[in-house]
Amino acid sequence: MSHARPRPDSGSHRNPRRTRAIGALAAVAVLSLAAAAPAGAAGAAGAASERTEGLREVLFVGNNWDGTADVIHSSGDLARIGRLNVVPDKDQRLAEIYLNPVKLAYFLGIRLGPGEGHDQFVDDMYSTPDGSAVVVSRPSFADVVSLDVATGRINWRFPVSGYRSDHMALSPDGTRVAVSASTSNTVHVLDVRTGAQLGSFATGDKPHENLFTDGGRRIWNMSIGEVNTALDAPWLDWTKGDRRITVVDADTFAQVKVIDMRERLDAAGRSDLSDAVRPAAFTPDGSTLYFQVSFFNGLVEYDVATDRITHVKTLPKNPATSEDRTTWVNDSRHHGLSVNPAGDKLCVAGTMDDYATVVDRATLQEGPLVPASKPYWATVSGDGKSCVISESGADQVTAIDFATGRKTASVPVGDHPQRVRLGHVPAGWTGPSAR
Repeated sequence: MSHARPRPDSGSHRNPRRTRAIGALAAVAVLSLAAAAPAGAAGAAGAASERTEGLREVLFVGNNWDGTADVIHSSGDLARIGRLNVVPDKDQRLAEIYLNPVKLAYFLGIRLGPGEGHDQFVDDMYSTPDGSAVVVSRPSFADVVSLDVATGRINWRFPVSGYRSDHMALSPDGTRVAVSASTSNTVHVLDVRTGAQLGSFATGDKPHENLFTDGGRRIWNMSIGEVNTALDAPWLDWTKGDRRITVVDADTFAQVKVIDMRERLDAAGRSDLSDAVRPAAFTPDGSTLYFQVSFFNGLVEYDVATDRITHVKTLPKNPATSEDRTTWVNDSRHHGLSVNPAGDKLCVAGTMDDYATVVDRATLQEGPLVPASKPYWATVSGDGKSCVISESGADQVTAIDFATGRKTASVPVGDHPQRVRLGHVPAGWTGPSAR
């Protein structure tokens, strides 16, 4: 498999092998679904139909270095429909930052670290249930904003605690969004309509991925610890900080459980693996959690009921990938994971190994290795038939068929695509244009 990376016309401004990143990566927000009686299922289907009437299902692609979000077809050819400018207030925010020495220090640190020499303007995004707005976390500006999709104007802005915002999760009913404030070890939960804080909770060091589970009754947060240092040798793992999963009640924000994966990995005979949980995805019934960890080319299977690791799957290495762990983006080797709606296939983004692959859940056998340039995320298409990955090294988004494991479509997007999220816009929407 070729390890060559396609480059956009903008030139040679990247060096993903040599530059560190501390928070540009992310995790998969897959909702845990409770089993429902037929009558309940019919009622839910009717409610969903009412919510999406007059709307068009789309995929939002966050172009982190551009400060834009491309809106593309949710299935099929992935053709682009329109683009949003996520930083219409850029001049105002920069003026505030440059007048505050502490904010400026963090801003420049984000540029030199996770931004690989670029500012991080969009990490995560979700549309509101009525499709009128998209809620976006902006790491370099340490905030979350709601953008009107018709006008491109900001509806509200919420500055997070600390100096960097990160991954988010949307509640199943679409009314709340949980956002990680990575430098303050806090998760804020906001009302998507008003931006008001509904509550917050403390986490381990550097909160990252958030997942709503149990029909929206619980929030799981994964903290990844320090990933911006060069202390990446296995014997220096203790320097990475407090890494744990924090589970809270989504209404009261009271801590329900703390899961230390160090103990579970050791019990499974894998003391060699990091306990920094990266992208994670629940099966549709919520019984099993799959996740990736720092420095590992593979995935881990965790049984929720028994609270134990049941399998560890090692995936192929690209022989052209350097074994120097300090060159791997944000301490990751593989980063991006999703589960198909049937719950029988996984899609894995092999970030530093430049491929993506579909894995059979029953056997944990991988399918064809689909070449991809620094794939940074994996999600599921609107029709559930494809895995959709962001290729941050090639500025494109690619679909891979869950049934065959083969690539079916690619579409160019903006500079350094990362998070890809399913959502809605009004039917007939085509803009506004960001440029």
